[in-house]
Amino acid sequence: MSHDKLKRAISIGETVDIEFKRCSGSIENDTYETVCSMLNRFGGDIYLGIEDNGELNGVPEKSAQSLIKNFISMMGNPAIISPTVYLTPEIIDFDGKKVIHVHIPSSSEVHTFKKVVFDRVGDADIKVTATSQIAQMYIRKQKIFTEKKVYPYVRDEHLRLDMLPRIRQMALLRNDQHPWIKLTDVELLQSAGLIGEDMETGQRGYNLAAVMLLGRDDVILSISPVYRTDALLRKVNIDRYDDRLLVQTNLIDSYDLLMGFAEKHLLDKFYLEDDISISLRNKISREMLVNTLIHREFTSTYIAKFIIEKDRMYIENANRAIHGDIITPVNLEPNPKNPVIAAFFRNIGLADELGSGVRNLYKYSKRYSGQDPQLIDGDIFRIIVPLDDNYSFDAGNGKPQNKTSIKTSNKTSKEKNDVLIDVLILNHLRTNPNATQKEMCSITRQSLRAVQKAFASLQTRGLLRREGSKMNGIWVVENPSDEER
Repeated sequence: MSHDKLKRAISIGETVDIEFKRCSGSIENDTYETVCSMLNRFGGDIYLGIEDNGELNGVPEKSAQSLIKNFISMMGNPAIISPTVYLTPEIIDFDGKKVIHVHIPSSSEVHTFKKVVFDRVGDADIKVTATSQIAQMYIRKQKIFTEKKVYPYVRDEHLRLDMLPRIRQMALLRNDQHPWIKLTDVELLQSAGLIGEDMETGQRGYNLAAVMLLGRDDVILSISPVYRTDALLRKVNIDRYDDRLLVQTNLIDSYDLLMGFAEKHLLDKFYLEDDISISLRNKISREMLVNTLIHREFTSTYIAKFIIEKDRMYIENANRAIHGDIITPVNLEPNPKNPVIAAFFRNIGLADELGSGVRNLYKYSKRYSGQDPQLIDGDIFRIIVPLDDNYSFDAGNGKPQNKTSIKTSNKTSKEKNDVLIDVLILNHLRTNPNATQKEMCSITRQSLRAVQKAFASLQTRGLLRREGSKMNGIWVVENPSDEER
């Protein structure tokens, strides 16, 4: 490891993938908790001999080798870390002190420390006990794409094959030489990757992608009982909703239904691009809805949402996170969660090349509301697009985004995580004003101390206030000012 890399790590501070540990004469249990949590998340680097605040103390030179030997021994003990893992710590000379560096890879397994599962959230190691959260961790670790799971007993009568003429027409509009036009139904389904073979069992048949794209409603719900997209309008009655649409049908019809909901409740502002009038509302809604339909994890029990509020709209869906970060056009690394379904949507003109959605959202959100969107990659994926009915890009009478607003692309990982925690807290309190700070620990997967610090910061910035007594009061989320958005 280079001297410059350690210097950068100290300047950045602790993040989701950087952890400092004081180490005088022995390695404490919290170090092994961090090893476990990093193995279960995205990997990272642990530095022994550095305080939490970045102060360099070093480890005793005489005991450095024995510390490494004990560490390796603990990693090979299944009673400590299970499954066991082989790690190779190194000693670094830095400013006259000895620092032990341990690189933690992202593991394909879910590990435990003394039979307890830990996950890495921000710069904290969180004990995970809920079955649903542990299940989501296993989903995240899967090396296969769940859309390719074969269902050998799904037959033609279980699918909406009557949709194929419409699908061919959509493909024709996309490309007048599209090969699907001349293929038989079976050839089309094979070409689209909707018929597969389980290489473990030898079974062949329709896969999960085929069911989600073309399945009858009852068949979809039989295979994925909690599959649905809950669309809500919350502008007047924010405790419940002003309008609701529950969508539990195939992905293609789901797109049409959800786009209809967006068109019904969002302003279609006038905008010219290359002297052609385009619908900003449809551009943004399309990218949000296509993302939540084709990139979700269908095996999860988490219900996808599309919610329109007075000052924002957002989508949420279960996700198999890769990096766990706030996504911007600068750090974008396109990674298809369901490549078969995504390719099908591209063939029929409902999606473009991978990665274009992020760029379009940043481009058109700025023109629609004068503000940037937020794309938060986690076990629950979120896209948040600000709304401002008074803003007009062409008329020039909207309020541009203040320069002091949150610009995630220029923030450190720790600052990005703080933004994510704030978003989770405010989102939850909008619909659950009676929630306690202890409850928010499970929502944000942060320690009580970190949650209390976030609440204090939100109150200081005027984003959150308390009404009533400490025991019987409620939390009220304030509309942020331009500087605080």
